[in-house]
Amino acid sequence: MGTITFQDILKSSFLEKTTSFSIIDSLIGIVVAFAVGLFIYVIYKKTFAGVMYSHSFNISLIVMTMATALIIIGISTNIVLSLGMVGALSIVRFRTPIKDPMDLVYIFWSVASGILCGAGLIPLVIIGSILIGIVLLFFVNRLTVENPYLLVVKYTDAAVEGTLEQIVSTVSRKHTVKSKSNSPYAGGMEITYELRLKENSTEFINKITGMNGVNSAIMLSYDGNFTA
Repeated sequence: MGTITFQDILKSSFLEKTTSFSIIDSLIGIVVAFAVGLFIYVIYKKTFAGVMYSHSFNISLIVMTMATALIIIGISTNIVLSLGMVGALSIVRFRTPIKDPMDLVYIFWSVASGILCGAGLIPLVIIGSILIGIVLLFFVNRLTVENPYLLVVKYTDAAVEGTLEQIVSTVSRKHTVKSKSNSPYAGGMEITYELRLKENSTEFINKITGMNGVNSAIMLSYDGNFTA
C-alpha cells in the first residue's frame, strides 16, 4: 500500500479546473465590467428624475455588473458547473420593489453588460453601453414632456362649482373631471381635475382658496411619482 504525498493531492481535478481558465482574461473581463458599471453609475446619476436619489442602489449597479461577469467567467469553463449554477440561481427571489420603470432598465443594462464582459465580448459591451448612455442622456435630459397636473379642491358650497369651472378653463389648455365626491359626514365635497396649464403659473390656486365655501385646493404633478 503506497503512501499519499502532498504532490498526489495536487494532481486532483481541483488543479485541472484552476488551470482551465485564463487568469489574464478573467482579470480583463472583471476590470472592463467595473469600468462599464462605473459608466452606468454616472449615467444613472445624471438622468435620475425621481423623488429621492438612492446612492446605495446606484452602487449596486456597479457590483451587479461585476458579479454577473464573475458568474459568466466561472460557468463558461465547465458545463456541469453552469447547469448547477442555473439551478442554484433559479431558487433566488428578490423582494425589493421597483417603483420606477427606469430602475428596472438600469438593472437589466447592468446584468446584460456583465454577461457580455464575462463572455469576452468586450468591444460589443463598450459600443453598446456608449450608445445606450447617449440615448438615455438625450431622451431624459433634452426631451421634456409636459406632465399633467391634478387639482384637488375641497368645498362645502355647491355654488362654487360654476366659478371653479371658469377659472380652470381659463388657466388650462385642456382639463377633465377625474372624480367628484359628496360626503356630508366628511365635512363637504371634493372634486379632482386633470389639467394641462397654458403657463407655468400657480397663482390661480390662491384665487380658488380665497373663494367663499372653499376649504382647500391642492395641485399635484404626476411624473411616475406624486409630487405636491
